Amino acid sequence: MYIAKKHVPRRTFLKSAGCTLALPLLDAMVPASSVLAQTAATPKPRFVGIFFPHGMAPGYWEPGADGSLPAKLPYIMESLERVREHTVILSGLWSKSAEPPEGTTGSDHWVAAAYLTGIKPRKTAGSDATVGSPTIDQNIARRIGQETLLPSLQLAVEDPNSSSSNCGEGYSCSYTNSISWIGLPTPPGEVQRTSPLPMELNPQAVFERLFGSGSTPEMRVARMRQNRSILDSIRGQLASLMKELGAGDRRTINQYTDEIREIERRIQLAAKASADVPEIDLPPGIPESFDEHIRLHFDMAALAFRADITRVATLLGARDLTARSYVFPKSDLFPSGGVSGGFHGASHHQEDPVQVRRYADINRYHVSTLAYFAEKLKAIPDGDGTLLDHSLIMYGTNMGNSNQHQHYDVPHILVGGANGQLKGNRHLAYERKTVTTGNLLLSIQDMFGVHLEQQGDSTDRLAKL
Repeated sequence: MYIAKKHVPRRTFLKSAGCTLALPLLDAMVPASSVLAQTAATPKPRFVGIFFPHGMAPGYWEPGADGSLPAKLPYIMESLERVREHTVILSGLWSKSAEPPEGTTGSDHWVAAAYLTGIKPRKTAGSDATVGSPTIDQNIARRIGQETLLPSLQLAVEDPNSSSSNCGEGYSCSYTNSISWIGLPTPPGEVQRTSPLPMELNPQAVFERLFGSGSTPEMRVARMRQNRSILDSIRGQLASLMKELGAGDRRTINQYTDEIREIERRIQLAAKASADVPEIDLPPGIPESFDEHIRLHFDMAALAFRADITRVATLLGARDLTARSYVFPKSDLFPSGGVSGGFHGASHHQEDPVQVRRYADINRYHVSTLAYFAEKLKAIPDGDGTLLDHSLIMYGTNMGNSNQHQHYDVPHILVGGANGQLKGNRHLAYERKTVTTGNLLLSIQDMFGVHLEQQGDSTDRLAKL
């Protein structure tokens, strides 16, 4: 039970000409003597879908027997140890919708959009590209995101470019440029029309979208030059509000605004660094470092969840056939740091044990970014728990053993409590080529109040989940 002398509406915003600031959940937003679950401040569920192509190194991610996770997590999954109690690893799933049509090869590189639909996209390089249904993040956003400033947030850490022409094998680039598709009005009897939502690459643009409503490009440039914060324009409103709050709420507001200022500082540094290196063709505000880039995106997603600006997010971690290499920061996972080979090239490891291990390092690093985000959500109080307790993160791919372009034994990871609906510290193993990823997508939507008869190639709800 939370007791507060003053009730502040949950949807409270501080506004100026160039800033709209949503507030995190405060004790003062819960009416005095009210049980949290009986008020409008009841924690809302959040959903995140994260996609990296090219599967994972065989032998380095599978937990072993069905049941509780082993005492020592597999090599690729070790970074999830601190969120073990919120983690479910699924093995044996069949990404049937990502398989190339019978008698063809190569076209499975252009169907990342199938990740959140369980439907093989229509083969076309034209404007009639469609994925057969809205992606599950958009179904969820329609259910839980209509009260928020942004129904959903789409992020990318690798330039998806703006091309919609043929990317390969006759498939539109839009199928690999976006994993989030919205439904469009469709005449009865026709295939569901859908449209890709742009995945935002630039953290500066994401920040302005979340916190800089109404500001113009000129205002943004001027503020950066003056090294000012968007919070400066609402300083008086913040000061007045703080006088009305208790000590705990003042600490929450101070922490929240400190995080906003820190993200602003990092974005400004990234923009200056980009400007100082003209030979690298990066838009201002995009960090050269992948590690800094993805952490900025995750930090802003956490802030957006905390302030209830949005409850749904997707992140495209890499595009198919990417040649990107990764710098491994020195850490417990990589004591000596290091640099990987190109992602797609490394995925074709030729079953050579040395190359498989090198590919496992890339997968291990990618999963560590998931762990970073999950731990951040776990550290943020939210009503009667934490943001991680009230969130569900789905991290997955579209292949098993990428060297052979196998689309079975496809790894997926679920992290979070989903408002008490998901029990962690488990490995759910399914029989090879019997359970499609569509079953998982169907069951996840159930957790958010979206109850469908079928999702893509689903045959039933996912057993044991």
